[in-house]
Amino acid sequence: MFGFTPECLETPSLIWFLVGVTFFLLELAAPALVLLFFGIGAWVVAGVYLVTPIHLNVQLILFMAASLVSLALLRRWLKGIFSGYVKSRQDATQELEDLIGKHAIVKERIAPKLAGRVELHGSDWTAQADQEIAVGTPVEVIGQSSIILKVKPL
Repeated sequence: MFGFTPECLETPSLIWFLVGVTFFLLELAAPALVLLFFGIGAWVVAGVYLVTPIHLNVQLILFMAASLVSLALLRRWLKGIFSGYVKSRQDATQELEDLIGKHAIVKERIAPKLAGRVELHGSDWTAQADQEIAVGTPVEVIGQSSIILKVKPL
């Protein structure tokens, strides 16, 4: 009743459907959220071909148009859905002045004329100090310049 024969592989709608499935599977292997839209484009061509047979050139143009339109209209929205919310990421509205007085740990040696790195709230920050501070030393944030923290040892 539902036999699978080599002749059914010659049906363009089935070929476009399988191309779409292939793009969806490739998206799982390389999650850049781009290949998904080519899969949507292939499925649009498969659906249109089921309704009315169209020439190969029209199929290719429809494939590219549907892929690019879906990419332009849906990528930003879907990226927001799939990327989710990361709790450890610093809130972009947080002022750096809120960090003054906080304690951090030196992760990379700090010298008077050489910036180092400190860990504060789970994030690494570039830090400067007026004296040399060794790795592992607890420090206090006493100021900031742009995104560089000024620290002193505790």
